[in-house]
Amino acid sequence: MKTLLLVLVILTSTRSNLVSAADYNDLVLQAIAEMPQGGTYKISKAASSAITQAIGSDDSGHLKVSVNPDAPSYCSGATYLVFMKTLEKLQNNGKISMRPKTIQALGTSPAGSWLPDGHGIWGRWNANGPGTAGVFSDLGIGYNFSDDSFANAKPGDFMKVFWGQDVGKNEAGHSVIFTGVIPLGASGDKVEQVCFWSSNTNMGFGKKCVPRTKIKNVIFSRLTTPENINDGSAHLKQINTYLSTLLAKDSNIGEARNETSTVSVPRSGTGTLPNHH
Repeated sequence: MKTLLLVLVILTSTRSNLVSAADYNDLVLQAIAEMPQGGTYKISKAASSAITQAIGSDDSGHLKVSVNPDAPSYCSGATYLVFMKTLEKLQNNGKISMRPKTIQALGTSPAGSWLPDGHGIWGRWNANGPGTAGVFSDLGIGYNFSDDSFANAKPGDFMKVFWGQDVGKNEAGHSVIFTGVIPLGASGDKVEQVCFWSSNTNMGFGKKCVPRTKIKNVIFSRLTTPENINDGSAHLKQINTYLSTLLAKDSNIGEARNETSTVSVPRSGTGTLPNHH
């Protein structure tokens, strides 16, 4: 799957020529709208337990996501639950059909114990570095792209924010879902603002905007081929070696993008993103 994505060629074009398959970003935004608001941001066993308990199946064997509004939360767990709710919506409207083994694999503890960083689906998502991008690349459910100008980003894109240049052991990062850019001067803003949804420090679940200058690097992940979820999970290597090492070693943004088949969009905002059918 990585090989197929790596052969994509970046061509100069106008922004209007950017193409994708069915637009699932609206479903991601609908899932956000159904999430609790506020609460407590805290990286804790209670927050991790709440993620585990939120993901299950109903009497028909379909994915069922029930988020506890009173539980603490953290960023990767918040975005993962939105991802789960998006898959649930796709399943319920008949766009995808997930096998019982796939639903089990989506849990945080499919074999009875918490998945470490880089292991399985949740362990990839929760890892340092480009965790979400690793899930999209390894499962073949969409594509990853870097876009420093934010010209090609769409509300509903998953996004890993790097507040500094470090990736891995010493990184300062945030797992979020992009919601838009507030231009310079809009509503009295003195700087361009980048807005996103996640579980954020001092506010829990909700939308937050930060000055564009605070963000040093980003990797976007866009859902385009969720129907690959069954085959992707069935053939998924148990461990993504790169992601599994990032708690203990340093990496860099170039390596992170290369390891997740991330397509680079020129700073001018022009370029061709993958066309998935």
